[in-house]
Amino acid sequence: MSIKTDHRHLYLQVIDRLKSDIEKGVFHENEKLPSEFELSKSLGVSRATLREALRLLEEENVIVRRHGVGTFVNPKPLFTSGIEHLSSISSMIENAGMEPGTIFINATENKPTEDDINRFQSDIDDNVIKIERVRTADGEPVVYCIDKVPASYLPKQFISNQDVSIFSALEKSGAIRVAYAITYIDPIGYHEHVSPILKCGPETALLILKQLHYDENDQVVLYSKNYFRADKFSFHVVRKRV
Repeated sequence: MSIKTDHRHLYLQVIDRLKSDIEKGVFHENEKLPSEFELSKSLGVSRATLREALRLLEEENVIVRRHGVGTFVNPKPLFTSGIEHLSSISSMIENAGMEPGTIFINATENKPTEDDINRFQSDIDDNVIKIERVRTADGEPVVYCIDKVPASYLPKQFISNQDVSIFSALEKSGAIRVAYAITYIDPIGYHEHVSPILKCGPETALLILKQLHYDENDQVVLYSKNYFRADKFSFHVVRKRV
């Protein structure tokens, strides 16, 4: 059934119609949309108008176009958060009404790499602890976490105590308090190591958040590299005019 035209540009009306159809369940998550020819004919618009609408919908992450395959409806992220405030993955999952969990993979203490030395401003003899975990929501893996921290900042028994929060362990002595973090976000496609752990197929993208956590003296005390399922998480930033 064709769209009812109003005073707005046709491509905007097409966008609203397709969003409405997705909301109503006419098109489901991960479902392939009809071809451009079929869609343009059913909506009563030109293919040029339809393509402009699809381009903008892809920018909004409502759909994804896969070359040579077709156009698919992106699933709505279950978890969304602003990154201007430091919040835990657990709180994001809890805010979505789900139960957070952790699958402990590994924790090792090793000599620092060159990157570690530069990052933490440490010496070659200052060991670094690396922790690998998978965070779950209602038992489903959604985030793969790698954290690095100088061993001297953590209690001696930290590696054997797998359930302790890194933030809590860092701040237990009272000498360290995480004051702020600088975050870098990179989108990637299929990752041969991480994607299978998170049960992602080749069509599911990942978001990598790399965070440098600083104490009140502007010293890096924790480095985190977290792989988020892009179909489960979205992040936003509130920008204020100055």
